Formats: sequence, C-alpha cells, structure tokens
Amino acid sequence: MAVSMRDLDSAFQGAGQKAGIEIWRIESFRPVPVSKSLHGKFLTGDSYVILKTTALKSGSLHHDIHYWLGKDTSQDEAGTASKKTIELDAVLGGRAVQYQEVQGHETEKFLSYFKPCIIPQEGGVASGFKHAEAEEHKSRLYVCRGKHVVQVKEVSFARSSLNHDDIFILDTASKIFQFNGSNSSIQERAKALEVVQYIKDTYHDGKCEIAAVEDGKLMADAETGEFWGLFGGFAPLPRKTATEDVNNTGDVSTRLFSVVKGQHEPVDVESLTREQLDTYKCYLLDCGSEVFVWMGRNTSLDERKSASEAAEEVLRTVPRPKTQIVRVMEGFETVMFRSKFNTWPESTDVTVSEEGRGKVAALLKRQGLNVKGLLKATPAKEEPHSFIDCTGNLQVWHVDVEGKTPLTGSSLSKFYRGDCYIFQYTYPGELGDQYLVGTWFGEQSVEEDRKSATLQASKIVESLKFLPVQARICEGNESIQFFSIFQCFLIFKGGVSDNYKKYLAEKELPDVTYSEDGLALFRVQGTGPENMQAIQVEAVASSLNSSHCYILHNGSSVFTWFGNLTTSEDQELVERLLDLIKPNMQPKPQKEGSESEQFWDLLGGKSEYPSQKVGRDVESDPHLFSCSFTDDLKVTEIYNFDQDNLMTEDIFILDCHSDIFIWVGQQVNSKYRTNALTIGQKYLDYDFLLEKLCGQAPIYIITEGSEPTFFTRFFTWDSTKSAMHGNSFQRKLSVVKNGGTPLLDKPKRRTPVSYGGRSSALPEISQRSRSVSFSPERVRVRGRSPAFNALAAAFENSNTRNMSTPPPVVKKLYPKSGSADPAKPTSRSSARTTLTSSFDKPTRETSIPHSVKVSTTAPVPNPDAESKEDPMNNRAEKLTIQEDVKEGEADDDEGLSTHPYERLTILSTNPVTEIDLTKRETYLSSEEFREKFGMAKSAFYKLPKWKQNKLKMALQLF
Repeated sequence: MAVSMRDLDSAFQGAGQKAGIEIWRIESFRPVPVSKSLHGKFLTGDSYVILKTTALKSGSLHHDIHYWLGKDTSQDEAGTASKKTIELDAVLGGRAVQYQEVQGHETEKFLSYFKPCIIPQEGGVASGFKHAEAEEHKSRLYVCRGKHVVQVKEVSFARSSLNHDDIFILDTASKIFQFNGSNSSIQERAKALEVVQYIKDTYHDGKCEIAAVEDGKLMADAETGEFWGLFGGFAPLPRKTATEDVNNTGDVSTRLFSVVKGQHEPVDVESLTREQLDTYKCYLLDCGSEVFVWMGRNTSLDERKSASEAAEEVLRTVPRPKTQIVRVMEGFETVMFRSKFNTWPESTDVTVSEEGRGKVAALLKRQGLNVKGLLKATPAKEEPHSFIDCTGNLQVWHVDVEGKTPLTGSSLSKFYRGDCYIFQYTYPGELGDQYLVGTWFGEQSVEEDRKSATLQASKIVESLKFLPVQARICEGNESIQFFSIFQCFLIFKGGVSDNYKKYLAEKELPDVTYSEDGLALFRVQGTGPENMQAIQVEAVASSLNSSHCYILHNGSSVFTWFGNLTTSEDQELVERLLDLIKPNMQPKPQKEGSESEQFWDLLGGKSEYPSQKVGRDVESDPHLFSCSFTDDLKVTEIYNFDQDNLMTEDIFILDCHSDIFIWVGQQVNSKYRTNALTIGQKYLDYDFLLEKLCGQAPIYIITEGSEPTFFTRFFTWDSTKSAMHGNSFQRKLSVVKNGGTPLLDKPKRRTPVSYGGRSSALPEISQRSRSVSFSPERVRVRGRSPAFNALAAAFENSNTRNMSTPPPVVKKLYPKSGSADPAKPTSRSSARTTLTSSFDKPTRETSIPHSVKVSTTAPVPNPDAESKEDPMNNRAEKLTIQEDVKEGEADDDEGLSTHPYERLTILSTNPVTEIDLTKRETYLSSEEFREKFGMAKSAFYKLPKWKQNKLKMALQLF
C-alpha cells in the first residue's frame, strides 16, 4: 500500500506507543485529543475516535480502533470519524480491527473500556449543542441492560417506560432507586448496582441513600411505596411492547459483495472460502447482525474509505439499528470473521511484514516526529513460574482394577506410560491449607483406568467439600505446577495395571514395560534441580535430539549422551537423574559427533535425528469466557475482565492456551458443578478462538472461595470478595449500602497439616527430599558449574525450597545428634535433617537467614556450652533474639555480616561460603541493597514472595 503524508493526520503522531486508551473528538473535520480526565464522558452531538492499545506477552502491541457516533452527531462528522479511523490504522501499520459504535448499541468490548458504564450527556461542538452547565439536580430514569457489561440509556421519567424484563435506575436528589424487573436475572441486577454506585459517586459525591425495589413486591414495603409514589402511585405494568430494540435481520442471509469504485456488487458463490478474497480488493460480508469490511493489504487508503462508505450505504438501505460495522485487514482477521467461512487455511501466504508500519515510521521520522511506538516491542523474557508453594505434602496413588494403591518412597514420582495415577498435594495458603487433587493419564493408558481415576479423584474432592482444585493432566502436556510439586519426575514405558495388561493381550501386542536390566533410552529435560524429568523413549538413534541430553543403559553398561546444543546445566541434570536410574554404575560419556561404536550398536546403528527441541504450548494472553448451557456449551468472551466478572451463579473458563481453568461459582447448579471437567474438555474440542488448542491441555477445576495463586495471578484479587455470602446481587447490594464494606462468610475450617515432609500419612514419603542420596561406594566424581552448585545446594536443603508465596516458617534450634543436653545447639547438618519434623506456630516472617523465633518456654542455649565448630549457629541465635527486640527493622545490618554483591551472585567465581543460599540479598549492605534493588530492605520484604524471587533472579541472587 502506497502511503503519503497527505493521507495521514498529524494529530495521530505517536499514537499507540504504550498500553492504554487514547481518544480524539472530531472538531471542524479534524481529530482533536481528549484529555484523560474526560475519557468515558461522551456528548450525544459529537463523534469520537478511540484507540485501545494492549501489550501482549509476545512483546508486540495490539490495537483496536473504535469510532463512536452520538445520536445527534451530524452525518459529516460521522463520515469524518470513519475516515480518520482508517488513517489511524495506517499510522499503526495496517493491523488494527476497526469497530463502528453507535450510541445505545455499543459493543461489549467497547463498553468494557469504561467500567462500569458510559452515560452520554447532551451537548456537542459542531452540532450547535452546548454542554449542560451545573444546575439543580434533576430526577432521571435510566434503563440498564447487560450481564457482563452494562449499557445505560436514559428514558422518559414515566411509568410507561418501566417493564418486567429490564433493570431501571431512578436517580432523585436524595435517593437512588434500583427497580428490578421480575424477568431480569440476578447477574443483571448485580451489574446494575455498579451503575448505582457510579451515579452515587459522580452526581452525589458519594452521599445519598440507596434503595432496591423488586417488581411485584407488596406496597407494604416503605421503599417500594416511596418509589411508586414518585410515579403517581402503583399500577400494574403492561407487557413489554417497545420495538426500538428489534433488529430486523431475520431475513438477511450471509452475502458477500466486492467493492469496485465505491459500488458494492454481489459475489455469486455457493459457499464462502478464503480463496475468494483478492488482496487487491475490498469486500463486504453482510451477516445480518454485523457487516464486515475486508480490506486487502494491497489496497489504497481511498479504496478502503470507499468500502467503508459502501457498508454504511448497505445499512441505510434497510435500517438495522443494532447491526455493527467491523473492518478487518487481510492477515489480521478476527475469529468471528473467519468463522463465517467454510474453509480458512491455518496459515496464509500473505506477507505481514513491518512494511506499512516501517514506511509510515520513516515518513514521520523525517518530519522530526516520535515514531517509537510504531516499532515492535521487545518481548519480556519470563522464566516459567509455578506460583504454588512447594513445601507441602504429596500423596500419590496408582489406579488399578481394585481401586487405588498408595505409592511410597522413591516410587512416588515414577510413572508408567500405560497407567493412570491420582495425586493429592496439600500446601499452606493465605486462609489455611490448600489442596490440589489431580489425575495423570499415561499416553498409552486405557479408557477404563482413566474413568476410574477421574471418578476416584472426584470423590476425594467431594470428601473435602469441594475445597481442592481438581486437575486433569495428560502425559506430554504436564504443567509447571505439576512438575514443581513432583520436582523429580520419571516416565517409564509400558504399564503394570491389570486393564493395561488385558488390553495388550486382546490386541496381541508385546509388553514393553521397563526393566532395569533391559535396554532403555531416557531423554533428560527440565530447568533445574527443582524441575527435572527423565522420559523413556524408543532406544533408536532417531530418538536423539541435539538440544537434549540422554541416558542409555542395557543392564551392564550406562552411557550419557550430550547434544551439541545443550548447556552445562542440562548436563548436570543428567548426573542427578543417573542417581535415580542407575545409581551404582559409572557412565561412559558420549559427546555428539564423538560417539563410540558400542553406543551406536546399542541403538541399532546410526540414523538421522532432529536438532530442534519439540515446542510445547506456552502461556498466552488470557481470555475469560462465561458459559451457558441451553442445548450445548456456548461461551461469551468477557473483555478487559476483572474479579467482579466472576459471578457466583455461573461457570467461567479462563483460557491461557497452555492451561484451561474452569471456575465454578458457589451457587452453580450441582448438575453443572459435577460436569465441570466435561465442560473443560468440550471447550478444548470446540476451540472457540481457533487457536489450535491441544485436546489434552491441563484442565483445572476451581471452586469459588478456594482459588489458588496460580489462578488469581491473572486478576487484581481481593480474597474477601470470595468469602462473601448470598447471591451476586445480595453481595453487591451489601457493599453499596455499607459504603464498600463486604459482609463475609465465616472463614472455612481446614485441617492443619505439618509441612516438614511430603506426607505425614506415609512414613517413607517424609524421608523424601529434593536431594538425591549418593552411595559411599560411588567411584565417579562429577564436575558441576558454579550456577548449578548454587541451585543444587538450595535444592538439597529441605528448608530452602523455591517458593512463590511461602508461608512464614519458624525453625527451632535442635540438640546435636546423640546429645541428651537440649541446651546445646545442633550442628548445621544434623539440624537440616531434623528441621522437617516440627514447626512452631508462626507469628511473623523474618528476613534474617536461618533465624529462629525463641518462645518464652523454649530452652535457652547455655553460652558456655556453645559449639566452637559452628559459630553460625551462635550468630543465628543472637540475631534471633535481636530480631525479637527490633521487630520490623529489616533494614538494619547490625549483627549480620555483609559481603560485596560480586561475591554473593550465583555466578561468582569467588563465592562466599557458609551463607543461606536462598537469602543472598540479606548479606548486602543497606547502601548496596538500595543501589541494586532500588528500594530499602524493609520495602523489599513487604513485597509478595514471588515478586521478591523475581527481583532476585534478575540480579543473579536466586
């Protein structure tokens, strides 16, 4: 597309450079910026251009452009707004979706920008209207419609305006009444209360009474009588007869038109396909409720403007008030547009380069304008984070015909591909214990075992009163939360369940179940000691990949193979996993390209293999959907969502691409509650966003009031809202009437557990830690990188686990092993093995490493009997007593040795020894801490733990 400066309005310079909303009003046929203080305040006599810029996880900026037309705006102003929208899109590189918004019929996406609502005011510029000056309060009646966003329209203050289907708000000088039509839903009533709160704050300075009036309620109620008195007394309401909202689109079938020289001509086709759209033309797709304008990338601005005028002419021919015009650019079509075609290729040959954006940027730059926002932003590199506390208790069961059998000891994280498993993880949360109950399905597991596992997991969830999050995990699609709680995970070929064995016999298939003495090849993967896996693959050369490390054994020999694209950290994982797979055998290292003949012989000879890691689905920008169940699952996307969109009467789906969360409100019908997993699977199958969802992506079922951190992180979360009682309307009414103070349910009672080991119910499990035991007979000595040593040291200490939001843990001083004197401090090694057995009730979290809260009843160590071998214990005890006295002074360095930053990082070539590796930052001086973190220690320790960890990782201190 040729771009010249005459096509572009200088008012749009620098537009869309950062996330947020920008608005221009059309004045004298030019766009004029609107100040932020006036955003959402539209005049009925004007036209506006609105740009919404969103920063995506990919690092790019996404743009949506809307042009809003007031009911009294002139046709010239409306036409100018339409054309200027196309120019703004050209400035942004020709990528934005453009929406026409007509007053009273705005899209939900547009309304979501201006929560809780927009209430257009009389007035305008070119239309000759004057904005209403401040005057004595005038009683007004509004009708509210919408379940997720509210569309507000002023109607005449008369009884005839009321009906049984809608919500009405009567705003008087001293009181605001909300009249709930008998046919309106609870959710609609709750959303309308947000408008009541807005009117109260905006027009009454937050000082007026609020009254809720129910349609059909007896006149004996004082507020009901007062409401009807304002209408001259009570009288029955007629049935709704208004026709203004009826959109005459029933007879309109989907039709395609090509636009030639501003005229639209029908395209005679039996079915719609992508191939019918020519990149050198513009098209109209009339679907009745919306008219799409499709613009080829090789069309001019004038051609695009003509196509838009043709679409408006279509609507003028047969008036359809609710029909919306949506303009899409080739290569950036919306899901709704693509869904109208019978065939749409997964990828097109369209070159979507920076061509448009780059040319415009160059032209503007020559004029000295800022063009930073026209360039693609650099994606922020995010390390995978589990957002789950990893100090909890893990129980695992193997599923078989008889039911479920608990796994213990080293078998806890060894799964077979042909079997199914149930796991229950209990960990500390904000309001008490939290639970994650899930199933893991092996890739070759049989349907009988899957059904049995799902049923038994559901029974566990039900027995815990639906407090746990329920997860469905499939092999090959495990989530970061799953790997974090298992830490070290192995998958073997074959299976041991009776149903799997029966399946093999029926199909006459060989049993390939893993044998320690047989030939086996394992692919090693993971990001560190807290997240490492060994996956058994076919023992052939084609299973290798230059981006992975492998372990190969045949019973008498063990080989390790390191791909050329692997790192030293990858190779260290091999060493650790060897301790689980072949703990007492010395491996024969093989470097890619220098393998021995014996190695290739075991794999059946050389063959080609890939060098690219198999890509896994990554987390994308989240989308929230509400669900309805008429005949089948139907979903409605909620734009710019927040916690208030989660209504207790409904089920919602949060789609993050790599994970699917099903949120179930407390007052959802029990029929749908028990089928939540089926709903999640249906959503995956239907793939409403056409994003190629994996049918085996992890599904999490979350019950209101028990939301885990790895779900609430997508919201600005207030846990008190989940604890409120009543339906959505009752909850919100109590907040509006009580000045924003929610009425809470009593806190849920949860059984406390000890977090010293993995499971107090299973003795062997409590012995399991993140470290792997080394046999004293081992003959090999393995070198490790400094970075890996730092991670491994923290990993091997069961009390220094990598946590996102850890509980405040209090550690005791323990006597030396074998000593009967409780006053003597324990050695560091023996304390580490015993700290898992007992914890005091915490009173607060301290920032000093290895510090200990000393209660008034605890034995005080005898100074004369202090161990000279371990001065760290003495220093920790003294610091603890000082900490009790100086509570809250986290910025004080007194009594704590300090070290320079260069010696504290995990990459240091001269690291400090004898420090708590998980609290490296505490050894920085106050001055250097402020320099590196940009804040004082006291401010740093007030941050959530996950945010602390993220900052520490950025500085190589974690």
